Amino acid sequence: MKLETLKTINAERAARRPVILVTDTDTGDQRLVKAADISADPLRSELSRQLRMGKSGTIEVGGKKLFLNVYAPTARLVIVGAVHISQALAPLARSLDYDVTVVDPRTAFASPERFPDVPLIAEWPDVALPPLNIDHYTAFVALTHDPKIDDPALLHAFERDCFYIGALGSRKTHAKRAERLKAQGAKDADIARIHAPIGLAIGAVSPSEIAVSIMAEITAQLRLPAKEKENAA
Repeated sequence: MKLETLKTINAERAARRPVILVTDTDTGDQRLVKAADISADPLRSELSRQLRMGKSGTIEVGGKKLFLNVYAPTARLVIVGAVHISQALAPLARSLDYDVTVVDPRTAFASPERFPDVPLIAEWPDVALPPLNIDHYTAFVALTHDPKIDDPALLHAFERDCFYIGALGSRKTHAKRAERLKAQGAKDADIARIHAPIGLAIGAVSPSEIAVSIMAEITAQLRLPAKEKENAA
């Protein structure tokens, strides 16, 4: 690998932007494709598929064997609300290699005893969230059922273009939430991005089952093509 290529890869990774190194396995020729350039690339379908999977692999195109080395940011999960569902969700997400952070200003809930080995921020969203540098590779869930906490957190998630945004509550609760968020400047397109009721409809009842449904929905959003995401919803 050329030094200039390595420098570019490191710079993109530091900025949490995915990049793919395409290597011709016969000739050794290499080229680097940044995330912003994938849609215009002749290999856009193959590149997009490997990026969704987050895995490197060999493909064959036009009689050539190419190795696609995928450098994708580690996915994050920000959980707003240190509730029972969160206690099940945090370790499940970590087992799937997500970097997990739990935010809740209620110190009785956000305690190390309830969340061992999970980063906790016992502050209100306006204080806790900006330093996290939330980005497109972040899944964001609001679980407190308290508008004073969930609403400003969701507004922040809209601004940061999270790949998944979910919120706990029934359809009736969500309709009221939507009206509150619109009154605070949220657009219809923002509201439409919220998965609510949160999680795939698997009949989940217990906190652990709900956690499974949430992670299943997050996984579908991260891995599936757009059409398949719609079928999974």
